[in-house]
Amino acid sequence: MTNSASPGSSAGQLVRRLGTGDAVVVGLGAMIGAGIFASLGPAAHAAGSGLLVGLVVAGVVAYCNATSSARLAARYPASGGTYVYGRERLGEFWGYLAGWSFIVGKSASCAAMALTVGTYLWPGHAHVVAVASVVALTAVNYGGIQKSAWLTRVIVGVVLAVLAAVVTAAFSSGHTDTARLAIGGDTSVTGIMQAAGLLFFAFAGYARIATLGEEVRDPERTIPRAIPAALGITLLVYATVAVAALLVLGPQQLSTATAPLTELVRASGHEWLVPVVRIGAAVAALGSLLALILGVSRTTLAMARDRHLPSVLAAVHPRFQVPHRAELAVGAVVAIASATTDLRAVIGFSSFGVLLYYAIANAAAWTLTAAERRPPRVIPILGLIGCLALAFTLPWVSVLSGVLVIAFGGAIYVVRGVIGSPTQPRSAESPRLPGPDERR
Repeated sequence: MTNSASPGSSAGQLVRRLGTGDAVVVGLGAMIGAGIFASLGPAAHAAGSGLLVGLVVAGVVAYCNATSSARLAARYPASGGTYVYGRERLGEFWGYLAGWSFIVGKSASCAAMALTVGTYLWPGHAHVVAVASVVALTAVNYGGIQKSAWLTRVIVGVVLAVLAAVVTAAFSSGHTDTARLAIGGDTSVTGIMQAAGLLFFAFAGYARIATLGEEVRDPERTIPRAIPAALGITLLVYATVAVAALLVLGPQQLSTATAPLTELVRASGHEWLVPVVRIGAAVAALGSLLALILGVSRTTLAMARDRHLPSVLAAVHPRFQVPHRAELAVGAVVAIASATTDLRAVIGFSSFGVLLYYAIANAAAWTLTAAERRPPRVIPILGLIGCLALAFTLPWVSVLSGVLVIAFGGAIYVVRGVIGSPTQPRSAESPRLPGPDERR
């Protein structure tokens, strides 16, 4: 039986309005965002001349995660992503831990993207612009998923055009040197792994397609197509930009650049492109922020349905068919964080939380049966090992802060279990997930 919904769906459930093209665009908007403008510098600092190897490692782990997530999302097409998969396949605690990791990690990412907008558009008042951006995009999301998908399509088009101009300027500049691509003695296995973990921050947006599973038409077919398509396009774009940056700047200069693509066009002799890159970076950050708020609010909705978060957040707007209270709550939290957070401090922290989230997704995918169209066993195993390896080779400050925050979330779960019921009853508004026979 194909799980579908219409505008007449029962109260508390979302409506399936996104087709394959929309789903791919949502994933691209989350991945081809500010990460490419911000993460190349820190990754080059960690890996040196091994930057491209780190990019490949991040891409392989992302592919495994994407494949596992796609199969699980087709099996469980409900809002919440790995929170739902962990709950259904591994147990209540693992689902809760995945949801907690996602919400705290991606809320930090939201603040980082908002601050990126402010830093590029009005550096002297970055926090003010960041808060205004959060308010504006929360309002867009409140108006309905189709409006969000339309705006994301525009943003993706602008960002791809800017990146194409940057790459063209670099390759036609006459300042390229293929010797800068050679791997030298300035790299190490640990450095490459750290770079891969930092670059994963930019790849992780394909989860947005899965977390919007309750709003995708024909999810059993759409999601497994949309996730790898979005990831493949993103990997191609990132690899092209990274090669261009290394050819012109080299790993050492790239590692010290606070705005790598701005430095790239300057070194290429195209100073006139600098304001274009600044605008492109701001637009890219807006696209990432839009998709991030979508994903965090849907996971908040799913956890509120199960009483892991206040049940008042589980409401769906009767007209706009969006989790409006969850979106407003997420917007408020991110606005506060945007007013107080340092941009660079959150990338590693966010990567740690999201890598743990995907580790649980791979563990859940490993439990799928052949009848449930499980991926080849090696994919979730490699994805699980890769996620944990990247998470614990991040800079120690990121690891320590991530472990403390995740442990705090686990402690909340345990305390609530002692005080009340260890397993919270699922909300009556939470959609019933279909059994194996219905998904064939």
